[in-house]
Amino acid sequence: MQSVPVQGGAAELARFRRLVNASIVATFVLIVIGGIVRVSDSGLGCGPAGSGPEGWPLCEGRVLPFLQTHAVIEFSHRVAATVVGLLMVWLVWRALRSLRDHPWLVRGSVVAVVLVLAQAVLGGLTVENNLHEVLVAAHLGLAMLLLATLLVLRRATFEGSPAPDGAGGVLRPLAVTALVLLFATIVAGGYMAGTEGQGTPGIPPSGAHFACGNEFPTCLGGFMPFGLGEMVDVHLTHRAFMYLAVIAVVAMVAVAYRRGIRSRALAVALALLALQVLLGALNVWLEESGALIVAHLTVATALWATVLYAALELVSVPEPHRSPARRPETEPSSAPA
Repeated sequence: MQSVPVQGGAAELARFRRLVNASIVATFVLIVIGGIVRVSDSGLGCGPAGSGPEGWPLCEGRVLPFLQTHAVIEFSHRVAATVVGLLMVWLVWRALRSLRDHPWLVRGSVVAVVLVLAQAVLGGLTVENNLHEVLVAAHLGLAMLLLATLLVLRRATFEGSPAPDGAGGVLRPLAVTALVLLFATIVAGGYMAGTEGQGTPGIPPSGAHFACGNEFPTCLGGFMPFGLGEMVDVHLTHRAFMYLAVIAVVAMVAVAYRRGIRSRALAVALALLALQVLLGALNVWLEESGALIVAHLTVATALWATVLYAALELVSVPEPHRSPARRPETEPSSAPA
């Protein structure tokens, strides 16, 4: 029985992959710009909390803001988000137009669009609710999930790509554990960023960032002194997830290398992990600066993407399903009388 040719051959998959690559870069840039918005106190640059549509989706009640620094920075984030949204729509259009026989690509593209729409709504709620820490953390978490979805889409374009020998057993669960802990660390960091201006009794109201003073890895004379105040607990929660994530990533890389899996992504992940811990320590020791905060977020995003990329390399990508072709129906021949 013949097979129907799969819609979307190698050339179409390559074009789709290039579009996914552009979307990954745009999403990464969007996340970094979001960090710049945060450190420059521009989150409410287009209007204070409660501005309604005047502050979002409009900016100061206008489609284009005046040349005021905070408004321009906040508006640039919205422009970048719009570019990402258009790229997601383009992904869905290409998948539906040329890759219908690749269901993972179609479904993944739809998920990416849904995440962008949810991110836009959450962004508006964050502005409307005066940058509430829960919404700030959720906004950052959704951005990381969008980046992850795009990386999964990219991997799915390499159909027929097998997993390396030794990728099974404990290695895949280790990779999943490392990703979960990294995600929790990043979201906890976003929550900590949203507490700026809040305080613990006896400590200046500077948010959870300075709840441990200038101490790292200790905190207020102890190692993990939970219970000394809400902001201290928020800070220590971020540190606890970070310590666990470090252990999980190092274990993942060690097991992979022991099994003979040589991936540049694993080596890059280790380097980024060490740099991220150093940047976190410098943020505490040097009393936090805008440049260090943006660098910390940038490296965290790169680390998340790199560990996910390495984890996806441990998973085989099957060939697309080919439906059997239908044979043309023929009329029965009539026998002569």
